Amino acid sequence: MSSLLTQGDTPATVEAPRTRDLGDPGFWRALAPGLRVEDVRSVQALEAITPSAADMAAIRALVVEEGYFQASGIAWPMDIALMADTVRMLDRAGLPAVFAFLYDEFWIPFYRLQPIYAGLLGDYMMLPDFWVWNVDPARGDAGWRPHRDKGHAALFPDGTPKSITTWMPLSRATPLNGCMYIVPATQDPTYNTPEDKEWRFEYAGIRALPAEAGDVFMWNQAVLHWGSRTSPRGGASRVSMAFEFQRADVAPFNQPLMKPLEFHSFAARLRLIAKQILQYRHMYKVDPAIERVARAVLAAPG
Repeated sequence: MSSLLTQGDTPATVEAPRTRDLGDPGFWRALAPGLRVEDVRSVQALEAITPSAADMAAIRALVVEEGYFQASGIAWPMDIALMADTVRMLDRAGLPAVFAFLYDEFWIPFYRLQPIYAGLLGDYMMLPDFWVWNVDPARGDAGWRPHRDKGHAALFPDGTPKSITTWMPLSRATPLNGCMYIVPATQDPTYNTPEDKEWRFEYAGIRALPAEAGDVFMWNQAVLHWGSRTSPRGGASRVSMAFEFQRADVAPFNQPLMKPLEFHSFAARLRLIAKQILQYRHMYKVDPAIERVARAVLAAPG
């Protein structure tokens, strides 16, 4: 590959990698030398984000009442702009952006948010359900179509969550470049009912969720949401990532479940990414060559 990303650079062109390179940690380190691969020290000294008791109570109330909450102004120990540029580079190279999870930095927010997950779920596990998006106005892209992540099965009868999703923009998200939209639980007549596949909400109840890079959204997995269609006036692409979590004392929604602060090897991350590529084929178009790689990774002993 002739054009490599270094900190602060945004190359105009990136050659498509050879598929055999995808399983080589050295290839990924050279591709984005400003990011880390399997550097345990990069996460060992992380400080958790611990809200006050009052703030945690407010978060729990919002997740039950409206289905979600948004947090802004978080000081992250990663170069968010470099992460976004790396995702854009992967996209230009024809690779699913979810390969960004080979880098340590893409796991760090979900480690630091551990006290909030524990406050919402109690003992919890990470689900093998995550993704990265590069929604580009230049292509007329849209985010994923309207859906509920798990539906009413993800809630207890009192409305508290069995599982939650965290969505984090790595670039500014606006109505013109594909920000998230949500139907708050209070505006959704079929929310938390067996009829939740029938949508009867009024359009006026839809809420846009513009955000700055590094904001955090968490929603329970019954709330209806989607990424909007971009405008040619949208400017820079909307880059974002998401990860899902569930209570440890309920049946797994997907497997393998992962311990909250477990540090995953390159090989383990590659297998998890291969799983994402295959399990989300109904939400995006996958390159047949990449699908073959993903199947080969999962078929290999490990």
